[in-house]
Amino acid sequence: MRTAKKLGVRTVAVYSDADRHAMHVEMADEAYHIGPAPSTQSYLNASKILEVAKKSNSQAIHPGYGFLSENVEFCEKCASEDIIFIGPPPSAIRDMGIKSTSKAIMSAAGVPIVRGYHGEDQNIERLKAEAQRIGFPLMIKAVRGGGGKGMRIAMTESDFLPQLESAKRESLKSFGDDNMLLEQYITDPRHVEVQVFADMHGNAVHLFERDCSVQRRHQKIIEEAPAPGLSEETRRALGEAAVRAAKAVGYVGAGTVEFILHRVTHEFHFMEMNTRLQVEHPITEMITGTDLVEWQLRVAAGEPLPVTQEDIVRNGHAVECRIYAEEPAAGFLPRAGTLHRLTQPIAEEFVRVETGVREGQEVSVHYDPMIAKLVVWGRDRTEALAKTKAKLTEYQVAGLETNVNFLLRLSGASAFVAGDVHTAFIPQHEAELFPKSDTVLNENRAIQAALGHLLVSQAQLATNDSWKGISVPSTAFRPNYQLQKTVPLRFDEKDFTVTVQYTDVPNTYRVQVGDGEWRSVEAYLSSNEKGLRLNALIDDKISNIGLLTYEQQVHVYDETGQTVFVLPHPKFQAVSGLDPAAAANSASSPTPGVLERILVNKGDKVVKGQPLFVVIAMKMEYVVRSPRDGVVEAVAPFKQGDAVGKGTQVVMLEDQS
Repeated sequence: MRTAKKLGVRTVAVYSDADRHAMHVEMADEAYHIGPAPSTQSYLNASKILEVAKKSNSQAIHPGYGFLSENVEFCEKCASEDIIFIGPPPSAIRDMGIKSTSKAIMSAAGVPIVRGYHGEDQNIERLKAEAQRIGFPLMIKAVRGGGGKGMRIAMTESDFLPQLESAKRESLKSFGDDNMLLEQYITDPRHVEVQVFADMHGNAVHLFERDCSVQRRHQKIIEEAPAPGLSEETRRALGEAAVRAAKAVGYVGAGTVEFILHRVTHEFHFMEMNTRLQVEHPITEMITGTDLVEWQLRVAAGEPLPVTQEDIVRNGHAVECRIYAEEPAAGFLPRAGTLHRLTQPIAEEFVRVETGVREGQEVSVHYDPMIAKLVVWGRDRTEALAKTKAKLTEYQVAGLETNVNFLLRLSGASAFVAGDVHTAFIPQHEAELFPKSDTVLNENRAIQAALGHLLVSQAQLATNDSWKGISVPSTAFRPNYQLQKTVPLRFDEKDFTVTVQYTDVPNTYRVQVGDGEWRSVEAYLSSNEKGLRLNALIDDKISNIGLLTYEQQVHVYDETGQTVFVLPHPKFQAVSGLDPAAAANSASSPTPGVLERILVNKGDKVVKGQPLFVVIAMKMEYVVRSPRDGVVEAVAPFKQGDAVGKGTQVVMLEDQS
């Protein structure tokens, strides 16, 4: 929409019930409601979208990153209604979208491919036989898949059928098709992709490569361009292979050719082509000085490409971090809810912040949990990574857990800084990325949290307002204020206290954490465009940190990211919950979502690890398994399609105590 406005083109948005107040709705010149929150009834409703296009007299449809962006039937319907689909022709989407077909075309075009089965016979016995022929470990992939959906790895033959069934269910939900292809699984490769662009006049170019190797759940989390550590010869070979791939299918518009690249030899094989603009396209724009969306609009209007291959020059290095509402320590489970606080870095010449949500809005269970993309450019990789870490520390989020702290550790991890990236990077570097120090109390942060809580409470009493409305004085000193206060805090499920004694010197306090030593601390509040700040002098070190008190939480933001302290409810206000025995005898939803299937009934005998039920959240499938051997005592009265919250008990086992 920003590019369209720059070119003087009016824009029309469509929205579901869940997106009535979304940013894209307010940015558009017009917006039309197309249905309920579930994507199958709104954003995947091709007829409704085309109806809006005609009603609004739109000439073209930009399909975005997901939903119908690679749907050949939708592309054909656009053509039949004389509406321009801003993307490739239906034939290219069909050839590249059906992975079995794309492999054959790529092989004929001289693009190297991985050994596998890409046939039309989808009989289970045939798939089992082909899996045995290819060997294990084995990659199972949706023929029409993308974005990690409908993708599973079978490490052994016994894994094959359960993983196949799970991939087929997820693929059917995401793409309306459950056909699968099987491929040799290359252990710990790099994932390198090439941005290509073609016009209607036979011209095609590449805009260099991106490295997207570091992933979780087969989905990208951090990307960079160019790929680190490749020779110019390898870069050139990748680009030329990608252009051959595009020309082989008569491609038009923006596309991405993805390759698996061997970590040591840098030998590469074609994986798939995404026949759309990619989420991570901004890093290519940053190193080439282009606007790929403008190219899309101009090419769709019939214009030739504005440059030749020789005109495209690579400059510097760019990194993109995907900011997700998710819990990395819980297997990167997505989180849904309200963004009660969202402060992001300020965009500048070499920093882009692309987002579709704002403070106070919901991250819905129905769609992807991405909050924003942070895109940073530097003169080289070292500078780009340093800037990335600095900008990540400017994020302040409350209401939902995010992966910001994880991205901070990842971008500073020794192997990542050295460029030793691959698809198994996260599990191989688990100790560094999930350090035990994260669960060890940092006394200075505890002191900052306690003082921050007291000073904010004191300022609110003085102004009778919330933190956003207060004009914070340079001093929070109040004569004869209560001499001593004890602040109960909880960190990592451990309770402790911070005792604060007020002194006769303004902004000066004596502070004790637990039974530790008393320390002298100077502290006062200030505020700027990003919210409250706490300036504190502790042990000769002055810190200026971000601070937020939200419900029963105190959030501290510093160079290591965000630390959250909980203010426990008094015992007489304690929130009731499951006792440990009940928790051990139940299976609960790990995330807010929609109940897809219940696989057991009351009285069934189950074994540890047996699937009990399936939850769909943010387009991903989560299989919840039995915590132990036992007998099902009860199944909650849910039916398929019911919404469940995080921690909702679905299956209960008989008590063995």
